Amino acid sequence: MQKRFNRIWLVPIFILLLIGIYYLPPIHSRLAWRIELARTQIQYWINPPDQAVFQPSQQTNPLNVETMVATVRAEMLLTLTPASTPTPELGPTPEPTITSTPLPATVLLDGVNYEHQHGRTNYCGPANFSMALTYWGWDGNRDVIGKVVMPINEKDKNVMPYELQDYITENVPGMTSIIRSGGDFETLKRLISAGYPVITEKGIYETDLNGKFSWMGHYAFITGYEDANQVLIYQDSYQPEPETNPGQNRRMGYEAFVEGWRAFNYVFVVVFPVEKQNEVLALLGPLADETQANRHALEIAKTESQTLYGIDQYFAWFNIGSSHVNLLEYADAANAYDYAFNLYANLNVDDTARPYRMMWYQTGPYKAYYYTNRFSDVINLADTTLNDTIAEPVLEESLYWRGRAYYMAGQTDLATKDYRTALKYHPNWAPAVQALQELGIQP
Repeated sequence: MQKRFNRIWLVPIFILLLIGIYYLPPIHSRLAWRIELARTQIQYWINPPDQAVFQPSQQTNPLNVETMVATVRAEMLLTLTPASTPTPELGPTPEPTITSTPLPATVLLDGVNYEHQHGRTNYCGPANFSMALTYWGWDGNRDVIGKVVMPINEKDKNVMPYELQDYITENVPGMTSIIRSGGDFETLKRLISAGYPVITEKGIYETDLNGKFSWMGHYAFITGYEDANQVLIYQDSYQPEPETNPGQNRRMGYEAFVEGWRAFNYVFVVVFPVEKQNEVLALLGPLADETQANRHALEIAKTESQTLYGIDQYFAWFNIGSSHVNLLEYADAANAYDYAFNLYANLNVDDTARPYRMMWYQTGPYKAYYYTNRFSDVINLADTTLNDTIAEPVLEESLYWRGRAYYMAGQTDLATKDYRTALKYHPNWAPAVQALQELGIQP
């Protein structure tokens, strides 16, 4: 009897010992991602993420969407139909905003220290921004950035451009950056030929850790181009095989690059020393002004919404919404997102057609619905994102915006829970800390 009693106690002791061994840093770093992978595979098998669909339900006036679509189509027709115009009167010749000097046909920047993201989960943000900083002589690497912006590495799925920009502002003296939407190849080439590499965020199709070929977001550090071959040269931190599939100085055709870049509203980031700001602004030309850049992005998206089909048309309408958000035009943004989500629901149900990770990387719809008092849609979109597109609800931005909507709906207890959960997955994250402090709660 005594021996049996002793054996019973051995079981929980053995379990506790295994747990203790698992959390030893050398063991945990090797096993954590495998356990996360197994959990994700089980969750995706039970609840396929590509079948998750969010349907807006709180439209104050559904006719607004139809009106917006009709307006965009009318604007598109005007741009395609030549109109007769009177002969303009002669006037002063406007000063060019950027130099008209022809750009070199080929550029490949020297001094790039290539870094990959392997051995770390979802580390393309830290790796690419580290390359951008070390190009200018910064003494650091991906892990220096990652420990700040991704404190729980195996949980964090994405780092937004603004988070990486904030890191530079707060931690790298003498360096700064500019984020703009509505980029194009001429702007990229103008910057690169002047010695300024550019970070872009784009969509890619790759076999993910679950073995599924699917759409995901990815940063690309552009360091050159070849006009003769119509290719950009960039540093791809994801590619694992230096011999068969190299990430260093990878080449991609202009057309293929645009297809991926479109998913992120043609956003780009330039990292540079503070004293070079005037030079960078001059190189940006019309895109130097952020409002003008957002207007330009909006016009691109409107045009593409009427000339593209399928997933590309979905991206275009999503970009219309994002551009309106950047311009603080939230009602127009909400209507555009409504139409985008309707297009999404009608895409083919497979990973290559439905980019179910979209809300992992972009939060414009939350802002549009929140600032138009559509709190139920904020909550429902966050529920779909957190419960149906990801194995564990680790997206701090979705938790944060759902928390804000809960608070506005009078559910402070649920708001508090979401803010605390956001901090669980991203310790000391400023928006969640501030949200709790506004409620009189210490994080």
